[in-house]
Amino acid sequence: MRRTGLLFDQRFMLHETGPGHPESPERLVAVMRGLEDAGLLSHLIRIPATAAKMTWVEKVHSPKYIHSFEEACMLDLGELGCADNAICMQTFETALLAVGGVLNSVDMLMEGKIDNAFCAIRPPGHHAEMKEALGFCFFNNIAIAARYLQFRWNIGRIGIVDFDVHHGNGTQHIFEDDPNVFYYSIHEHPSFAYPGTGREFEKGSGPGLGATLNSTILPGQGDDEFKPKIQRDLIPAFTEFMPEVILVSAGFDAHVSDDMSDVRLTTECFSWLMKKIANMADQFSGGRLISILEGGYSIDVLPELIRDHVQILLDLN
Repeated sequence: MRRTGLLFDQRFMLHETGPGHPESPERLVAVMRGLEDAGLLSHLIRIPATAAKMTWVEKVHSPKYIHSFEEACMLDLGELGCADNAICMQTFETALLAVGGVLNSVDMLMEGKIDNAFCAIRPPGHHAEMKEALGFCFFNNIAIAARYLQFRWNIGRIGIVDFDVHHGNGTQHIFEDDPNVFYYSIHEHPSFAYPGTGREFEKGSGPGLGATLNSTILPGQGDDEFKPKIQRDLIPAFTEFMPEVILVSAGFDAHVSDDMSDVRLTTECFSWLMKKIANMADQFSGGRLISILEGGYSIDVLPELIRDHVQILLDLN
């Protein structure tokens, strides 16, 4: 059994998005129910959530944007930029806690206290740009973690796998000219026309050309179309890149039961994918892997998806 860390804090649910918003606190209730019902909590090493130091947030986001986000929450404006980005007075502090918890996960991983981790956090992050909130996302958690690995831990090659059904436009843009962070995304395109990025010809720019790779899935497709693209694209790319640490943007909204997409993946397909990622971590990264929750909005199916995901991290499945 691997030593798997779990990042969860009740304060992540203080980010209130209002009635009918899909990115709700109930998502984390479902996540924790899945882990508790499966008897997994006793096997997990708890990771504390502490507010991130602004120094690290500013490695990704502009001070002007950070200030506008904080001010909007203090004034209780209800949204940041558009209705998708619903906020409350506690959202800024919650987002800082989420980032800080992820960085604590990185520290525990690099200090050898855990082998891998699952971060059950909100708000999610992969759509957040350097100067703009987008798609329910305010701080780009995974991008800040990658910068932290680079600057705090001197990691030279970081691999990011994003299997949320929506393209992680923010993460791609932040690293598109960085040859030391390989960003791979598999997502629906076109996907309700959102975010409209992540086409297969987008491969990075400047010194980062070739360190971005997108696999697109058409609406209505499922496991039989998804699995071959992972085998064709992700696995050869990481075999060549050989990441020292793998970070995962774990979105579960491509599931057939999730109304947020038209991709029709089964629960088994998510487990198949996570086993492939864990095997690559074992092969290239000494097992070092951190999975960070992004999308996934079917409250009914999230418990089983997270249960299987964490069992694979623990090497129980």
